[in-house]
Amino acid sequence: MQLDLNLLTALDALLEEGSVAGAAARLHVTAPAMSRSLGRIRKATGDQILVRTGRSMVPTTRALAMHAQVHALVQQAHQLLAAQQELDLAALDRVFTVRWHDALTAACGTALITAVRRQAPGVRLRLSAEPGTDDAELRRGEVDLESSTGAPALPDIRHRLIGSDQLVVAVRPGHPLTEGPLSIERYAAAEHVAASRRGSLRGPIDDALTARGLERRVVAAGPTAAFALQLALDTDLVATLPDAVTRAARDQLGLVTLPLPLPLPEVPLHLLWHQRYDDDRAHTWLRDLATETVQALFAPSRACDS
Repeated sequence: MQLDLNLLTALDALLEEGSVAGAAARLHVTAPAMSRSLGRIRKATGDQILVRTGRSMVPTTRALAMHAQVHALVQQAHQLLAAQQELDLAALDRVFTVRWHDALTAACGTALITAVRRQAPGVRLRLSAEPGTDDAELRRGEVDLESSTGAPALPDIRHRLIGSDQLVVAVRPGHPLTEGPLSIERYAAAEHVAASRRGSLRGPIDDALTARGLERRVVAAGPTAAFALQLALDTDLVATLPDAVTRAARDQLGLVTLPLPLPLPEVPLHLLWHQRYDDDRAHTWLRDLATETVQALFAPSRACDS
């Protein structure tokens, strides 16, 4: 059965006005057009809806029973299809899921939560671990914002480049590599720890070294940057990680930072979201706030939590 939802609007006007002429005037249509709509409503419902009594028309028992529900449905439809209203952050009540790299969460999670609570106290944030390159949760709407070092391959996943980071070397105080200039040969000869969600012992650094006829020995791989930094503090292993997102953690641990003696491109940082949120004003506010918070990492002489 095919229903013309315009009939709901006509039915609402008929029940509100109690006459064909009044409903026609209300909806800016002719009286004959409204009469035809009433005829179709009667056929669809199997009820007369309005019956004549003398010179006026009165609603049937069924029409009286459905009046409030019909009016509510029409109002809901208007609200659903109307242009978005101005975003009221003070009244916003919503839960957002942000899936960031662990180092980025550690560096900027506090600042983001603080900014959100200051502007929209009714909003709650869920900061979840970054699982890899699977965008299924973004597509299903289970994740609102995600961080990535690469642009997405799927056309329905939007992205915004918000910064780029350079790799640096982190070692414990008194490490042999802190004595004298750090050459590429000394770097390659040291033992290393890698931060890899998948436990990979090889990456772009190793490919760049191989191209120069050098190899390094990665003796351990851990799932987070925090693990790699702690291991570098407790041992002679060398951790090579993005500078800006690990700066606060390195300083807190008292690690020594050395320049990477290997020319590599900077690591890009993207924010990802699904296209369903392109025109969502609350989501736009969140991703703009997240962008501003993260970009503070890369601004000179500024800290993320300042």
